[in-house]
Amino acid sequence: MVVMLPSHALMTTDAILLLEDDPAIAQTVAYALERDGFTVTQVLLVCEARRLLEVGGQRLAIFDIGLPDGSGLDLCRAIRQGDIAGLADLPIILLTARSEEIDRVLGLELGADDYVAKPFSPRELVARVRGLLRRAKRSPLASTEPADIFELDVAGQRIRYAGQWLALTRLEYGLLRVLLKAPHRIHSRGALLDAVWGNSTEAADRTVDTHIKTLRAKLRACTPDTDPIATHRGLGYSLSGLSRY
Repeated sequence: MVVMLPSHALMTTDAILLLEDDPAIAQTVAYALERDGFTVTQVLLVCEARRLLEVGGQRLAIFDIGLPDGSGLDLCRAIRQGDIAGLADLPIILLTARSEEIDRVLGLELGADDYVAKPFSPRELVARVRGLLRRAKRSPLASTEPADIFELDVAGQRIRYAGQWLALTRLEYGLLRVLLKAPHRIHSRGALLDAVWGNSTEAADRTVDTHIKTLRAKLRACTPDTDPIATHRGLGYSLSGLSRY
C-alpha cells in the first residue's frame, strides 16, 4: 500500500520518500519496497516532496524527473547545494526513461547516487536501495580517513594519490574523477558509463570493470597494502579515500 503524504507523518528508520506521479509505477515501487520492510511515502509534486523533506526523517529518496510542477533534478540540486538543511548526504535514486540519457548524465552530475531506467525490475530497485543504505551506515559524515590522500588538479587534468602524480589514460582519469566527486557513494556501472563514455556504443559494463582493474593496479603501485576502490557486487564501485580540491 502506498502511504500518501500528511505533513505530520511519523517516519520509521526505514522511511523512503517516493516522488512519482504515475500511479502504476508508484504502486509497483511502493509494493516492492514495503514487501522488503520499508515504509514508503509517495508524493505527486516537487513542492510536496520538498515540504516532507523539510519535516525530516527520510533515509533515502527516489525521484522521477518529469513532474507536473517541476523536475526531480531541481530537487536533487537543491538537496546537494544544502538548500534543505541536514540533507546534503541523503541517498538519492532517479527514475528515468531509457531515452532520457541527458537527464541521467545531468542527474549524476548534480549529485544523484544512482538511477534506474524505466521499465525496471522492482527487485533490482530494492537491491540498489539496500546497497545505498548499507553504504550510508558505514560512511559517517565525519570521516576518519586522511583527507589529503587524493588531490585533483582539474586544470591540468591529473590526479595525485598518496603524494604521487598518477600516469592515467583519459578514461582512467575520467573514472577516478567521477569517484572522487562522491567518494562514499556507490556508482553503478551504468552511471560510470554515462559519465565517462557518454554516447559510445562500444562501451559496456565489462569495459568499466577492465578500466577499474588497470586503475587499481596504478593505485596499488603507490600504496601496495591499500586498495581505495571498493567493489559492491551487483551494484558498482565506490572510493574509500577522500579527495582534496
